[in-house]
Amino acid sequence: MQALVPLLDHASVLVFALTGALVASRAQLDLVGFIFFAALTGIGGGTLRDLLLGRVPVFWIERPGLLLVTSGAAVLVFFTAHLFESRYRLLLWLDALALAVAVPAGVGVAMGAGVSPVVVVAMGVVTGSFGGLIRDVVGNELPLILKQGELYVTAAFGGALAAVVLAGLGCARPLALIACALVVLALRAGSMVLGWRLPTYRARPPRR
Repeated sequence: MQALVPLLDHASVLVFALTGALVASRAQLDLVGFIFFAALTGIGGGTLRDLLLGRVPVFWIERPGLLLVTSGAAVLVFFTAHLFESRYRLLLWLDALALAVAVPAGVGVAMGAGVSPVVVVAMGVVTGSFGGLIRDVVGNELPLILKQGELYVTAAFGGALAAVVLAGLGCARPLALIACALVVLALRAGSMVLGWRLPTYRARPPRR
């Protein structure tokens, strides 16, 4: 666990930073704008998680090299984004991968903090969802987590819950976190490729 959780944090920061830079490319920003969006997206969810758990300093202040990771991702996308025919499709798949890494990272940190299982699940959802939410709101795009029929928060919740249940049944935490990532990715990919979705609310005329 001591080695796996920081690795998951690094991976989630990198992949979410790439998605933030892709949003910057869609908005046709300059390089500084790319770096800003990459950092905002890459560290946003983990920062909120650490603040809610009372972990001070937050993870990227303890490991400032993560800001170099987000900046490197921004520069990479700045010079290569034009090579992709559909940047939005790439954004969706990178975001799904980032979600599948960030949720177990949040779960692992919360488990290490010794909080209740309910809070562990909540921290998994927060870590996975908040960075992308900030990215889309600041980038003036409809947030993925609010798109009708998308399994996004549901995927994060399902993965976090799977990890908590497996850990409660005696499964080793690293294996529980791997299962968490697989469940998140399976649900998110199923939503994008196969159209998996939850029933949505249908307005009905009021009864008289």
